Amino acid sequence: MILIVRAHPYPQRSRAGRALLEAVHDLPDLEVRSLYDLYPDFDIDVAAEQAALARADLVVWLHPIYWYSAPAMLKHWFDVVHLRGWAYGDGGAALRGKHCLWVATTGGDASSFAESGAHQLPFAAFEAPIRQTAKFCGMVWEPPIVLHGANVVSNDALEAAANAFRERLAAWAPSPVAGEANTEAR
Repeated sequence: MILIVRAHPYPQRSRAGRALLEAVHDLPDLEVRSLYDLYPDFDIDVAAEQAALARADLVVWLHPIYWYSAPAMLKHWFDVVHLRGWAYGDGGAALRGKHCLWVATTGGDASSFAESGAHQLPFAAFEAPIRQTAKFCGMVWEPPIVLHGANVVSNDALEAAANAFRERLAAWAPSPVAGEANTEAR
């Protein structure tokens, strides 16, 4: 089963997020948990979220980049759902061997994520905390999908990105060696 954990504080305004979700909504064995819709008061049902994660083989974290990181709700979700003894630490093996795909959208175009760009660092520099969250829990890190310039990307480019996302999920299968981390560079 594929679980998409969506964290967008303004999902109705997210042209890119909407296109990505619409492209995959009819795939079999797919569950979408839109955190801001489910928990507008930030009172996360930990048992429900852990049950959803337990059913998943592939976990997709889908969100816009907010101040070089995940939106507050996803950070809070990590804090309260990925508990010691459940997700990591002694006895914490619930996520071990599950695959993780990070799908992020940015407001800036790809050139803004370079030493000479507005953000003065390559986008990969902002990946580390998200990747390490997955790896610390024993998850298999899949090469991320990043859609830059989500606010200004052309309709054709957005459609191509949505189709690529669909193809990636539709073709997804776990690696032959369970639990082997994917360390390939993008």
